[in-house]
Parts: sequence; structure tokens; C-alpha cells
Amino acid sequence: MYTDIPYLYKGASNSKNEKSMDGKSSLSQRKQKNAIEIGNFVSGIDYAILDDFVRVLKKINIYIWCSKAQINDIMTYFINKGCNFEIIVWGKTNPPPLCKNTYLSDLEYCLFFREKGVKIYGDYSTKSKFLITSLNVQDKEWYDHPTIKPLDFVKNHIINSTIEGEVVLDPFAGSGTTAVAAKELGRKYLTFELSEDFYNIAKDRLNGVSQFEKKEEEEGAMRLF
Repeated sequence: MYTDIPYLYKGASNSKNEKSMDGKSSLSQRKQKNAIEIGNFVSGIDYAILDDFVRVLKKINIYIWCSKAQINDIMTYFINKGCNFEIIVWGKTNPPPLCKNTYLSDLEYCLFFREKGVKIYGDYSTKSKFLITSLNVQDKEWYDHPTIKPLDFVKNHIINSTIEGEVVLDPFAGSGTTAVAAKELGRKYLTFELSEDFYNIAKDRLNGVSQFEKKEEEEGAMRLF
């Protein structure tokens, strides 16, 4: 399984006037801004779904992108299952300059868990536990998703944990990065997405159509009339 769950941001608020949990309204406002930028997906997940993740896997072999606020709960769940784990990090060289009384938001975390007997494939070129790049602004523009992950990094993880012909499951498909990576690597994929907009974006992407190109075509057609 490979998935990018809805993040939980501690102190995020749906009201600009509401204070954060630690009483700092400035932090709450920054979290509010972040919430708007990522489409208000700030409430995380019901951790009961982790039981379903485990239920549908033959063996636990799972990558979960999550926020810092979710690391402890997810780690505790899978460590109690006796899993080995790795913390994989994407470091961004040009994060938003929101750093008053906090560190920069220049890291994203992917937790990898596997139970005994699960192999790691790949080689030296695919097994780095970190990636350092600038923000993937072009990907966001082309596939119209605010939290899209770098495709090549995702492909490395799929190479390391599957072989050709195996199925990669993603219950939070978003713009379809997992499905695209699996398709390009000769894996099968099974994905789910509640948002009709993101479903259509992922479907276009799998058919080789970006949202940037689609918008350009639509604008060109409008200019003809």
C-alpha cells in the first residue's frame, strides 16, 4: 500500500478569530492560511482505518505520507504490530517563509512499515531515505493538486517494495501519483478517491492529459468564438 492521507495540523482553525490550542492566535492564523492552501484537508483521518489497511494486506507493507502531528499515533499503531519502520523525508529548499516562533515547514514525512518477511528490493540508486528539491510548483500547476508528491520519489518506493505485476493500493488517490507510478513501473494499481474533481484529474493524468494543457485547450477554444 502507498498512500498520502489527509494531514492533521495541530492548532488549525476554521475561523480566523478562533485561537489555536495553545492560545496563540498568530499560529492559528498561519494554520488557517495553510488550511486554505491545501483545500482545508486538515482534520486528518479516523485512525480506525488503519485496521482496514492491515486487514486488506497479505502482509504489512505500507507507506503513509502524514503530517508531524500524526507521526506518533501512526508509529505507535504499527510498532505495536511488531513492524520494522523507516522515516522517509522530503526536504524542500524553498518553503513558505512562515517561521515566527517555529521552524520552517520545509519537511514532509513518509512512514514506511513492514512486517517480518517482507522484502526490500531496489538498489543503491532507489534506497535513499531523503529527497531534497525545491517545491514542486510545476506539478501542482499541471495536476491541480496542492499536496502532490514528487513522482520519481514515489516510484523509488514502489520499486523497493513491489515487483512487476503486483498490485499497489492507494485509498487516498488525490491526483493519481501512486497510480501513475505503478503504471509506469509495470505494476497494477487499485485506488480510491472521494473527490470527483481529483478523480477526474487522476483519470486525465493516467491518460496523459495534464490540467495545465486542458486549461490551455479550453482557453484556446473560447478564443475561437
